Amino acid sequence: MGFLTNRLGWVPNLFTLGNLWLGFFSIIISLQNVGNPDLLRVAGGLIILAVLCDGLDGFAARLLNARSDVGAQLDSLADLTTFGIAPAALMYSLSLNDLMMPLTDRISLPAGMILAAIYPACAAFRLARFNVDHDDDHFVGLPSPVAGLIIALMPLAFQETLLIPAPILIGVYVASAYLMVSTLKYSKVQVTMVRRFSPVRLGLVALFLIGVLIFLGVRYGGDFSAAGLFAIMVIYIVSGLVTFILHLIQEFRV
Repeated sequence: MGFLTNRLGWVPNLFTLGNLWLGFFSIIISLQNVGNPDLLRVAGGLIILAVLCDGLDGFAARLLNARSDVGAQLDSLADLTTFGIAPAALMYSLSLNDLMMPLTDRISLPAGMILAAIYPACAAFRLARFNVDHDDDHFVGLPSPVAGLIIALMPLAFQETLLIPAPILIGVYVASAYLMVSTLKYSKVQVTMVRRFSPVRLGLVALFLIGVLIFLGVRYGGDFSAAGLFAIMVIYIVSGLVTFILHLIQEFRV
């Protein structure tokens, strides 16, 4: 059994590399197609597919009992690429590329580029903090895959994304970055599911949810599925804020 586990230990890492590759492809597509909404939707879709790989690597590691320190570090590097740099490249190409701050008549500061750099820095800090100090039951700060999904879904959930006022897009972008480095607590949905379901049942539940999203996309159009997933992510984000407010109220009463 140990021999078989060692032979299958590469399976989780393969999913992790899939996450990394999808993020890399998304970056290339975003930077080569500034202002092209159709191809920027492709870049966002690749980030969404990477989220599936990110979930499957942990699932495979638990199923095959193939967890390793190398796999954990590889996962962090892949997450930084896909959920830190790729969303920043997408937002830069979507809204920030023409944001300039004039300094003189001939010199302008690339404010959009500087603003875009905030997000991957926050994602890097969030991942580093998780590696050295993490709670078994809660995430401290918004998980980088959720933040990345919010950015990736914007060109998919809203057909007229390019018509959305830049301040709103920038506000969502900066808020997502801030929430990653905040101390707000978010529940670990996957931990709850792992405790309640066997790996096989958990896999069936995941396949069912994916099937529902695919069905909605085919039946009502991809925008409908993306908008639904976007709404779920927003609800998850708000849950952390609600928990924080309730905690403050309890402390005030005490």
